[in-house]
Amino acid sequence: MSPVWTAARAAVRRRRLQTAVIGVVVLAATATIVMATGLLVATSAPFDRAFDRQQGAHLVAVFDPAVVSPEELAATGGSPAVAATAGPFDQVAIEIADAGDLPGPVGDRPLTVVGRDDPAGAVDRVDLWHGRWATGPGEIVLNDLPPPPGFPPLPLDVELVLADGRTLTVVGYAHTLSQTADAWVAPEQMTSLEPTATQMLYRFTAAASSADLDSARDDLVSGLPAGALLGAQSYLALKASFVSGTGLYVPFLLTFGVLGLLVAVLIVTNVVSGAVVSGLRHIGILKAIGFTPRQVVASYLTMVSVPGFAGCLVGTAAGQAGAHLLLDGAFRGLGLGEVGISWWVTLAALLGMPAVVLLAALVPALRAHRLPAAEAVSAGSAPRASGHGRRVQRWLSGTRLPRAVSLGLGLPFARPGRTALTLSAVMLGVVTVTFAAGLAGAVTRYAAATDHHDQVRVRANPDRPGEIRSTRTDPEIEALLRATPGTARVTASLNVTLPVAGQTQGVVVTFLRGDVTTIGYLDQIVQGRWPERPGEVAGPSRLLRELGLEVGDEVRLGRGGDQRPVTVVAETMAGPPGPELGFLTDWRTLDLVAPGHQYENHEVLYQIELAPGTDVGGHLAAVTAADPGLYVWENQQTDEFAVTVVWLSTVLTVLLGGVAALGVFHTVVLNTRERRRDLGMLKSVGMTPRQVVVMVVTSMAALGAVGGLVGVPAGMAAHRLVVPLIAEAANIRIAESILRVWAGPLLALLVAAGVAIAVLGALIPARAAARLPIAQVLHNE
Repeated sequence: MSPVWTAARAAVRRRRLQTAVIGVVVLAATATIVMATGLLVATSAPFDRAFDRQQGAHLVAVFDPAVVSPEELAATGGSPAVAATAGPFDQVAIEIADAGDLPGPVGDRPLTVVGRDDPAGAVDRVDLWHGRWATGPGEIVLNDLPPPPGFPPLPLDVELVLADGRTLTVVGYAHTLSQTADAWVAPEQMTSLEPTATQMLYRFTAAASSADLDSARDDLVSGLPAGALLGAQSYLALKASFVSGTGLYVPFLLTFGVLGLLVAVLIVTNVVSGAVVSGLRHIGILKAIGFTPRQVVASYLTMVSVPGFAGCLVGTAAGQAGAHLLLDGAFRGLGLGEVGISWWVTLAALLGMPAVVLLAALVPALRAHRLPAAEAVSAGSAPRASGHGRRVQRWLSGTRLPRAVSLGLGLPFARPGRTALTLSAVMLGVVTVTFAAGLAGAVTRYAAATDHHDQVRVRANPDRPGEIRSTRTDPEIEALLRATPGTARVTASLNVTLPVAGQTQGVVVTFLRGDVTTIGYLDQIVQGRWPERPGEVAGPSRLLRELGLEVGDEVRLGRGGDQRPVTVVAETMAGPPGPELGFLTDWRTLDLVAPGHQYENHEVLYQIELAPGTDVGGHLAAVTAADPGLYVWENQQTDEFAVTVVWLSTVLTVLLGGVAALGVFHTVVLNTRERRRDLGMLKSVGMTPRQVVVMVVTSMAALGAVGGLVGVPAGMAAHRLVVPLIAEAANIRIAESILRVWAGPLLALLVAAGVAIAVLGALIPARAAARLPIAQVLHNE
């Protein structure tokens, strides 16, 4: 067996504390880095693979058949920017009056139907996963995802009754990532459905960026009559929507990962440096019995590599498990197939983290290389304080501070290099705590602003589950709610899905009536003003990006051929409460974009603000007693993303804060071991065990205070940088108020967190030092 391995193995067994510290630190850093990097890679790869497999459409363009002919559209495939085309296909939006026993929202919104011969083609190869393609009159194929394993297949031969009384029979189910239609029929069927638009599908030679797509689209339109293009749907907007689920987590996980990596480097450097200093006599003995300087360095590097690689293995497995949980939750049921972490992320972690550990250990290990054997043996473990350290200690002894405190404040100056490493670790721990506190505050504020639970305490709907509905009309229900004692304000909202000119997918439009401006919608605005007149709408950032709109642009909404222009006057952080993105507008706009629209009372949601001091339970009981058909509930919805972020931030903060405390723990252990003789002499002249604890803890508490004062501003800066990146990953913009989470008491607590980390790390070894028997210490010396 190699003498280097023998010496390293003996050092690992002898230095159990240092071995454990290195292993835990590397584990924490590796887990966060693997999770963040794995998510970063996986967020785009599954969509890209599935999209290429289906030959997805880079651009779904919708044209006005009254302006441009099918022959002119087919000729656009000859453009140099175009790699392949499919179409032209007739397109129309139809209303479903009765969806039969078909589950899902088929009957709740207009369906964009396209006439297509078959699911194959050069662009957008639709995945027909159940049934067959529509080939004859009266047949339709619906765009839907396969049910999860264990669920029954969706039913075939279901009759859909159209608004005009005609019927279409469901003969199959298919899915396309390009979202080119809600349903497909045979081209011959489209004549009777009276198409209102023509669809073309394009794949381009260059489509990596929005600029590429804009250039290609402009090139297509340049050869067509003015007004031919009604709208276009970019695959980049679809991709951003698909990957936003996990993309949200990447920026803050990367931040935690980088912080963990820096803490790991600092503590590993400190541990190995301490091992060299405390093992001077051992180094001298190794050299005296024939170890070359390189063998001494190799033994120390091997000693560090064993726990480092073990921590790397466990951290990689933990990071993969965490990333898989997030990926499974974000991509389940999106038709992307199995989503996992790339193999090279695992390989990079298994090779990179041990390399980082070795590089961190190399500098202090080289000190053992240069140290002469005679000097090492004679030096033993006696500390050698710097001249500057002695001067500071003499100055502190002249102050009026208690002697235990002055001695403690002077201890860090005896080992300035070790002190700097420990201070940096504490500072990074405070940065982590500050960043996590700001992140939790921001997502909590966002959840409150978008769900309105700070203002809206109660919601009502005339559709009690499992029971009869209220027989009152919409105006009568609102009047009843306003008359209920404790009600301060009431806002009614109605969701209607309307086709958008030039788009294959409809959009939810929420029509609002009542005390709209008091329930928090104004807090969501990031640009523009709230809609005040009919024909004005506000749209969430993500929806506006998907539709390619900005504040001031017009968009045409409405059913059939009667689509009316509305103006986007505001960009908001989110849309109406619920999973669907949609426009927000005044109730009067309903008559403009959907004249004659009939709705039932159970389609209206009422949001109720209570007067100060009103008991929520009592108010719910009063409404139910007045109309048992009304379903009322307390608005206490939980934002899943906010809960996940707060939970992950808490876990990672505790983990990295604990790692920083471990660094302090190790430093105090080294200091007390080096100063056993000094501690014995101090106790022999009257220093009590409590004073020993105060002296040792004070030495680290001072570092914690400095680390807190430096770490808090750095954590605030990280929060200011990363939170907008998280919002950008989710395709949204956030209001400035979301970032204003800092207050004086919170900042004081965060500074105190540095002291807490240092004190927690120092307390156990300080108590151990206080219990050292005087006779044993002086006898050993």
